[in-house]
Amino acid sequence: MDIQKIKIANAPCSWGVLEFELEGKALGYQQVLDEIQATGYAGTELGDWGFMPTNPEQLQEEVSRRHLEMLGAFVPVALKDEQAHAEGIERALKTAGLMHAAGYTNAFIVLADDNGSIAERTQNAGRIKPEHLLTEEHYATIAKGAEAVALAVKNTFGMRTVFHHHGAGYVETPQEIDTLLAHTNPELVGLCFDTGHYRLGGGTDPLAALQKYYDRVWHVHFKDFDPQVATQAQAEEWDYFQSVQKGIFCELGKGDVPFEAIKNFLESQNYQGWIVVEQDVLPGMGAPKECAQLNRNYLKSIGL
Repeated sequence: MDIQKIKIANAPCSWGVLEFELEGKALGYQQVLDEIQATGYAGTELGDWGFMPTNPEQLQEEVSRRHLEMLGAFVPVALKDEQAHAEGIERALKTAGLMHAAGYTNAFIVLADDNGSIAERTQNAGRIKPEHLLTEEHYATIAKGAEAVALAVKNTFGMRTVFHHHGAGYVETPQEIDTLLAHTNPELVGLCFDTGHYRLGGGTDPLAALQKYYDRVWHVHFKDFDPQVATQAQAEEWDYFQSVQKGIFCELGKGDVPFEAIKNFLESQNYQGWIVVEQDVLPGMGAPKECAQLNRNYLKSIGL
């Protein structure tokens, strides 16, 4: 396969633009887009609502003048609570509508649980035990909400929805991913497979997981995982945000995710979607542009 069919993007979360209410100052969208372009990426995700322009013409102008594509937008919804589904659908439609009106009709809604909002899950992210799991009824409610969001987005705009498994939420572990996929229509809900969050959630082999889930994978996030930081996080019982602050999602190639083997598998399957690099940092943390360049250089070294 022509490896150029796999295109590489980055996302505002690598610059500390996160969906959580956190202290610290994130950078403005113009600087983030400038630096995504300058470090050699071809696309971006939207970031939290309001980070980038919410006027579709202005959004399209800002993204296209940097020769970037808009791939999708992260939409967190408290899916365990059926009462939250209607508001989640409304936000997903607002977000999809912005991207659609800006001309990004192939962009995804990247749906996730309302991660970081449940104290028990935030405190135990990366250390989920059986007693932290929900009932089958609750997982069915999460799946029902995910399908409702995806159906509304598809019917209104003809756009697709992927579910992003994520630390500090109710779909974190391999078991929870299996349950969500088993309860959702594969025509409606795809999977955004995130290598680093899979490792955080207790998955030991991201390549085997990608192979297992591949028929449902519509979007891929490349995130590395530092097992030494994870060991320390377990020993000291850090919560999700402490683990991120301490660098559990390290530069690509510095952790234990086998990116070259994953790349080879994606090529063997003629994957023609995007790979989005995400090195989550907290607002004001680290040197995002430098890390983005190092991550892009690493991917070039393995043929991407």
